[in-house]
Amino acid sequence: MNLPLDRDKPVPLARQIQAQLERLIRERLLAPGTKLPATRELARTLGVNRATVALAYEELCAAGVARAHVGQGTFVAEPGPAGLRAGGGAGAPAAGERAPAMDWSGLFSRSAQIIGAEEARTPPPARADGPVISFAGGMPDSGLFPTDAFRRVLNQVVREEGESLLQYYPVGGYPPLRQYLSTYLLRFGLEARPDDILIVNGSQQGFDLIARTLLDPGDVVAIEEPTYPRALQVFRSFGAQLVPVPWDADGPRVEVLERLLERQAPKLFYCQPSAHNPTGLAMAPERARRLLAAAARHHVPIVEDGFDGSLYYGARPAAPLKAADRDELVIYIGTFSKVLFPGLRLGWLVGPRPVLERLQAAKQLADLHTSALIQAAVHRFCERKLLDRHVARARREYARRRDLLLGALRRRMPAETTWTEPTGGFSLLVTLPPGLDAGALLAQAVERGVAFTPGAPFFVDGGGARALRLSFSSVAAGRIEEGVRRLAEAIKAARARQRGRARPARLGVPVV
Repeated sequence: MNLPLDRDKPVPLARQIQAQLERLIRERLLAPGTKLPATRELARTLGVNRATVALAYEELCAAGVARAHVGQGTFVAEPGPAGLRAGGGAGAPAAGERAPAMDWSGLFSRSAQIIGAEEARTPPPARADGPVISFAGGMPDSGLFPTDAFRRVLNQVVREEGESLLQYYPVGGYPPLRQYLSTYLLRFGLEARPDDILIVNGSQQGFDLIARTLLDPGDVVAIEEPTYPRALQVFRSFGAQLVPVPWDADGPRVEVLERLLERQAPKLFYCQPSAHNPTGLAMAPERARRLLAAAARHHVPIVEDGFDGSLYYGARPAAPLKAADRDELVIYIGTFSKVLFPGLRLGWLVGPRPVLERLQAAKQLADLHTSALIQAAVHRFCERKLLDRHVARARREYARRRDLLLGALRRRMPAETTWTEPTGGFSLLVTLPPGLDAGALLAQAVERGVAFTPGAPFFVDGGGARALRLSFSSVAAGRIEEGVRRLAEAIKAARARQRGRARPARLGVPVV
């Protein structure tokens, strides 16, 4: 260990050695329990007297930073009341020494603290192509991406329009893409003029802009349950109070929403009418009609998170809520992330003109504009029917994987396990037998080589303990059956342990 010492400084060498070691400990370069070099060895390395090093070690021990064991040596102490204070050493820094590192923990905004807490509660997904078969992804399969075709159109766009597209650009978006989207959305029954469309950096920025424009701290937001966790995070980060509206087989329960609208006057209602994440279900047309009518009576906006209507399994989904919006109360969020490439970060908002103007102002303040180069490349890709060709291929493959997953669940899942049958999207929701907890099951499942997403992050306040999400889109078809077999074994083992714990209680034997 070679510590920088300045022999011209008025600070004694022993104090300099102590300060340098405190810095290394504070910055975790010397971890708790690490043995410090012997005094003779460090003195030789630094070219100082052994007594100088011994004095520095004594001061470290006196400050609680280190501990000495006779015959063993001196060790870095475990952190605690006697050790280093957060963000600093023992005592104020001497003249000429570097000040303690900045402690940022008390400076984060409430929004940042909420986001950090939400992220900490969400387990990272396991890789689907590793030894663990992971149903946790919820994303498109990159093996299906039309990367070569997109690279060619991107190169063409750079050659032909690069000079203008690489400059600053109008915040509303690339006009030809907005015109294309106006026609594209007509396929799904949604009429929108180009000026009614705002291009954004993916649906996530759409959530952020809507919350920034409509919400104040303390506002109530009605939100479907279960729901998309990122929507929960965004609304919470702006200080909203979230009130859940539960889903059933046909969609959000309108009678629950009606009571909320009457009693708590929410600022908006958020929902995913088709390809609902995590269930994969779609809202029934009659339920959608009643939902729109209730929102119109109470003058409450609806934020509609729209999954692309091209990716469906079985009957074609109903038109978006926005298609039937005669009262100008729906803000529609769309994205290319699910049908093309998530990495493009390209989405759009469709809404009433007064709202769109405010959303556009908020976007300009946030990032000036979305990449015009990416917008132009996507427009050309779509205009040449390459998107339609890709979606047709992807829909066939995702439908095949969905069917394989449903078949495996029917064959292998133990009794009292239920699941949804998705009509769109990439996932379904499994409900475990009574008494089991998906969060506790995850570690046991990973030990058996399979992963999933526990259901709790999809619920507003502590719900979803028995629920788990299985995403089939990024799992190779040949691994689905084996993944379900491993998961079923983990569930059966958890039930056996549960019964084993319960049996002594029934026999009158105390449980310890």
